[in-house]
Amino acid sequence: MALNTISTSFIEEFESGVHVAYQRMGSKLRNTVRTRNGVKNKTTFQKIGKGFATTKARHGNVAPMNLAHTNVSVTVEDYFAGEWVDDLDQLRINHDEMQVAQQSGAYALGRKTDDLILAQMTTTTSAHDETSNGITLTWALELMEKFGNNSVPDDGQRYAVVGWEQWSQLMAIDQFSRAEYVGENDLPFPNGVTAKRWLGFMWFAHSGLTETNGSGAAGTTHRECFAYHRDAVAHAIGTDITSNMQYHNDKDSYFVLNKMQQNAVLIDAEGVFEMELKK
Repeated sequence: MALNTISTSFIEEFESGVHVAYQRMGSKLRNTVRTRNGVKNKTTFQKIGKGFATTKARHGNVAPMNLAHTNVSVTVEDYFAGEWVDDLDQLRINHDEMQVAQQSGAYALGRKTDDLILAQMTTTTSAHDETSNGITLTWALELMEKFGNNSVPDDGQRYAVVGWEQWSQLMAIDQFSRAEYVGENDLPFPNGVTAKRWLGFMWFAHSGLTETNGSGAAGTTHRECFAYHRDAVAHAIGTDITSNMQYHNDKDSYFVLNKMQQNAVLIDAEGVFEMELKK
């Protein structure tokens, strides 16, 4: 690689690598919520109310459902993740510093994506806490009941994101982890993925959930977790991840820049439950 130039093909390869790393390991929540691409600054997501069937007299008119239409808007924001790579330092190390910068930038933007989505989930008015005993079978059944009573569709698109402490609690519940209850195909670690479908939810662990001071017994801490339906949260994408790099002669270094334009918004508070759970 020349000191002051970088080939176009190298930049394209680098950007492709960042995008792949972001899709593979950067964000856990992006593919679990409603998503819209190509947003120009601002977009609106529609929420449609429930319809009701009616009868009619012979030759009479059919009464319209008069569906209630509401909407929420979101404005995309710019986010950047950049790093300097010294040209001569690349001669002193035994790993590819450009690849490190590539992956680190992708992961940083992935975490930001999840932060945007989680921040919107916290604005919900629905809650299902368990601050004394952690996750129990009784608590999980009550969560299922609340979603059912809110008429949240049981269509395979319900998710429950929990911390690793809560994942351990789930693994201690026979009905969650034993083949006698759920069958071999639904055990918690299919194909190496830390996720499992149970009680109508896809449960998965996430290391980026907020830890809070407990409001119960002294010295306890809680993890802020969420259960939600895909259509209850929206993720708007103005520009997906792009990358570029430039050599700066005054620093004898390359500046590797990764950037994206995104944001998120809560659509339906009845379809998102905030869960303060004991660690």
